[in-house]
Amino acid sequence: MGIAADIVIIIITGLAGALIAHRLRQPLMLGYILAGVLVGPFTGGVSVGDVHEIEKLAEIGVALLLFALGLEFSLSELRSVRSIALLGTPLQIIVTTILGFFIGRWLGWEVLPSIWLGALISFSSTMVILKTLVNQGVMGTLSSRVMIGILIVQDLAVVPLMIMLPQLSDPQAGLPMLGLAALKAAVFLTLMLYLGTKWLPRFLAIIARWESRELFLLSITAIGLGIGYITYLFGLSFAFGAFVAGIVLSESDYGHQALSDIIPLRDLFGLLFFTSVGMLLDPSFFRENWTSVLALVLLAGAGKGAVMAVMARGFGYVNVIPLAVGLGLFQIGEFSFLLAQEGYASGALTQDQYSLILCATVVSMVLTPLLSGLTKPLYTLFQNYSRNNNPLESINLPHHALKKHVVVVGGGRVGQHVARVLQQLEVPFVIIEVNHRRFEECKAAHFPTIYGDASLGQVLVAAGVERAHQLLITAPAIIQTQQIVVYVQQFHPELNIVVRAAGEEQMRTLYQLGVYMVILPELEAGLEIARQALLQLKMPIPVIQQYTDTIRKELYHPLSVGGDAHQDLKLLQDARNLLELSWERLTSKTSLPGRSLRELEIRQRTGVSIVGIIRNKKFMPNPDADFEFAAGDLIAAIGDTAQLETFRSYIQTSAPLSTTASSLQ
Repeated sequence: MGIAADIVIIIITGLAGALIAHRLRQPLMLGYILAGVLVGPFTGGVSVGDVHEIEKLAEIGVALLLFALGLEFSLSELRSVRSIALLGTPLQIIVTTILGFFIGRWLGWEVLPSIWLGALISFSSTMVILKTLVNQGVMGTLSSRVMIGILIVQDLAVVPLMIMLPQLSDPQAGLPMLGLAALKAAVFLTLMLYLGTKWLPRFLAIIARWESRELFLLSITAIGLGIGYITYLFGLSFAFGAFVAGIVLSESDYGHQALSDIIPLRDLFGLLFFTSVGMLLDPSFFRENWTSVLALVLLAGAGKGAVMAVMARGFGYVNVIPLAVGLGLFQIGEFSFLLAQEGYASGALTQDQYSLILCATVVSMVLTPLLSGLTKPLYTLFQNYSRNNNPLESINLPHHALKKHVVVVGGGRVGQHVARVLQQLEVPFVIIEVNHRRFEECKAAHFPTIYGDASLGQVLVAAGVERAHQLLITAPAIIQTQQIVVYVQQFHPELNIVVRAAGEEQMRTLYQLGVYMVILPELEAGLEIARQALLQLKMPIPVIQQYTDTIRKELYHPLSVGGDAHQDLKLLQDARNLLELSWERLTSKTSLPGRSLRELEIRQRTGVSIVGIIRNKKFMPNPDADFEFAAGDLIAAIGDTAQLETFRSYIQTSAPLSTTASSLQ
């Protein structure tokens, strides 16, 4: 079967590796790399026949990953990190290349191989970092955007380095080629940004009108890979072209749909990429030279991570960002494979040097999710022992200290809806948001917001959690939610906590941790849709209430068995739900204007209670018996369905009260 059999072997072995990684609570890509080692040419047993062909297919995975990245991030969103990306990245490449040169000399290499080594370790892995950020749920944070900006410029720098490095023996011959590559890149970007933004959205609009999901998927895939191939023909990076195509489409109305459709295809080809990385690892060479491999990983990783962290701090980024960038970008990237192949083919690197670089690259990739995952605990430890904490970025906070306020964790759609209600009711609140895009949305809405990770204790302290009246966790990330709840229960156990959960298992876990209320958004939405449907079908309210109570009793189990307090609360909820509040506008056509509640005897005749009046934008609660109605009043009446229908009929038809009342007898 040839390459078809190889793909089947990779997918089956990749599934087994992914299941093991998931069971061990590790990123799936580590399982893919392990699968690649097992089916690679250096391991006995079932193996892939043509590794080179698989590597070619893996390039599609890199291109699709960058295409999806371009769809998710627009140029305007990367504008905030342009300084460190455009100025800091070239500086980082130069400094890391010098560092790698001295590491090579320390290993006993000649001058030329040492220069190649420095250039190779200066690149980080776009594929590994993006998958790690997605798995950790931190995509969209400021630290992730800094890393992505750096990675983009690094990927752009691959092309000139692939031209320059082989010409080290004759630099003058390489300069014209470098100038030609820069000219090609400028022409390509100009054409794409002008013609692409003009014609590609029109093309997708035509495809979308045909309402064929399959044709739409084929179209966006052809656009991403086709434009990538055009850049390859231009002499530029295939993956770079796919990234530019994604950026162009992200500005159209079809960017979100394109992203959701391309993700499964991206993940499948991503499996091929990480498996091909594992195939490069020769276990026997690693066993014989493991000290040299680990020494190279340690020296290059520690030095490069320090350079990244210092660079981020030098460009004004504080708090967790320098640590996150240093622990995230320390590894050697996948484009180093291409450069290493060029170095080996040109004779600049020996077979042993080439194998050593490949092993060190794979090991550094494997370590990335593990070390990057230490960012939060290390930063928390640092903050706990640091006396001079850096101030957190915040907006719209009041000058005085907040107290008896509501802390809302998560500034997404749910959190912003909650904030609007609290803002309209003039209830003091503060939002904590770690996603920079959401942070900017809260800033535009003038919500008091703190930028930071709420699972870190100092962020909750900055939000005044010790003086808060209530904590609302609207973010869906269960791990972050558990960390927040554990912290609050430890230091502020009296604080009322309401959280959002994604399922019954999460709900039970959160109740065991001691939260006051767990909300299942999908359940509540389903029950409300069902309630509205049953109301339209004229079903009696008690029947509807019994149905919804049964569903809630089955799922919100702690409320039904949590003791007398919860039972009393449920009885009150049942009584409340049997009543409805209706607002009715009085017009001059009715008989109510100019007459008092005592005279009209509305409660005795219709059964409803008048609980409030809005007149001239002023609310008057619980009007007394001598209150006289006026045309234009907005009346709040409370009662059951039949009573409200009787009152509403009277308001609309101006029927005499005696006639209306007789219907109740």
